[in-house]
Amino acid sequence: MDIAAIRNRLREFAEERDWEQFHSPKNLSMALSVEVAELVEHFQWLTEAQSRSPDAVDRDAVATEIADIQIYLVMLADKLDIDIGRAVMDKIAANAIKYPSGGPTP
Repeated sequence: MDIAAIRNRLREFAEERDWEQFHSPKNLSMALSVEVAELVEHFQWLTEAQSRSPDAVDRDAVATEIADIQIYLVMLADKLDIDIGRAVMDKIAANAIKYPSGGPTP
């Protein structure tokens, strides 16, 4: 995934529609939370086993929600000048220290 290309396309998309005015970190984080809730709805009443079955959910609908979430994450990171790739790698490194291999699972 080329996050920079996605970020640039999202910037163009917003500029073409004059939506930049609505894309504050507050608004983007709120929109992100709504999209996560919409993703959760697809799994809400499934058992653990059902949630692992590719046939238990509408994969296209789930993919759309995942895309919405990623879009808002990229836009929020852009607003706050956060390098998503670096942030993810830093978090994985921190988790490796916090949860060493062979230890109890969280």
